Amino acid sequence: MKLTDFDYDLPENFIAQHPVEPRDSSRLMVLDRDTGAIEHHIFTDMVEMLNPGDVLVLNNTRVIPARLQAIKQDSGGKAEVLLLRQLTDTNWLVIVGGKNITDGRTLSFEGSHITATVIETRDGPQRVLEFSAPVGDLLQEQGKMPLPPYIHERLEDDERYQTVYNRIEGSAAAPTAGLHFTPDLLIALRDKGVQLAYCTLHVGLDTFQPVKVNDIEEHHIHSEYATLDATNAKIINDAKLAGGRIIAVGTTSARTLETAGILSAGGDPANPAASENMCPWRPVIAFEQDTRLFIYPGYRWRVLDGLITNFHLPKSTLLIMISAFAGRDNVLGAYETAKEEGYRFFSFGDAMFIR
Repeated sequence: MKLTDFDYDLPENFIAQHPVEPRDSSRLMVLDRDTGAIEHHIFTDMVEMLNPGDVLVLNNTRVIPARLQAIKQDSGGKAEVLLLRQLTDTNWLVIVGGKNITDGRTLSFEGSHITATVIETRDGPQRVLEFSAPVGDLLQEQGKMPLPPYIHERLEDDERYQTVYNRIEGSAAAPTAGLHFTPDLLIALRDKGVQLAYCTLHVGLDTFQPVKVNDIEEHHIHSEYATLDATNAKIINDAKLAGGRIIAVGTTSARTLETAGILSAGGDPANPAASENMCPWRPVIAFEQDTRLFIYPGYRWRVLDGLITNFHLPKSTLLIMISAFAGRDNVLGAYETAKEEGYRFFSFGDAMFIR
């Protein structure tokens, strides 16, 4: 399929610039992936839509204040650094903004003794920086929340770009489908008998990089750290065997679960088609490794029964992925309905429950 097959027109006024209050008062579109039927709800209605024995799988990553303003040490010119992934105690994969930031160039940070030197140049604006010391204090003092470029208004409270269940630092962006949950809503779901399971996927480069090839099968997704522990794998497997539904909260949780399903069959998440001879459902296994799973139409789903997600950018890997789950025509039709009904799009926008 072609990248242009996943394009749609979205006027800028549909892009949410701030989150709603309270979190769970956002709108919720429900899409039947078999029929394309659409219902309109409020996010708190999730309590009525889920059944005892269902499992919600949540990504407990925490966004770090990963955006830093820097100075080119030799010229005094300005630069920007966006931390993507920690490689060692002092080495980070980053995106740099600024000219001529090449191997051997050193950056400094105003008011800090820490410097960073480019030790490797990668594709486009990617660099590997070696910092002169661990950056924890620098991030706390100077780091800014790495909001997506389509959000132009200032965020008053940085915690609104974190889920209420975040635990493990490491993401360069929030798993935004989880932003709709409140503690009270999670308690109400638990009291109904819905189980909660947790995984971790630290969101990385592909959140910020557009797809640049028209043949989507030629797109190479970047690796991201993901893990599912044995306790949460057991929750998911036991529920599935008992007839419960496995519902991923966000595309990051979905990719983690599907990675675990492929690995359980001895497959390779970077080449999921090579594992197509497995039975329709595979138990997930605990794992901790990078994943390069790119899901596009034609993918055979191993684990998921449902997906809670936001409305995604045109021609993005995320829109391609949910089209693989619900059908391209169903998804693009739902997006047109969302525009007609005044839904809010992207990170701080409204939600969709695909079942």
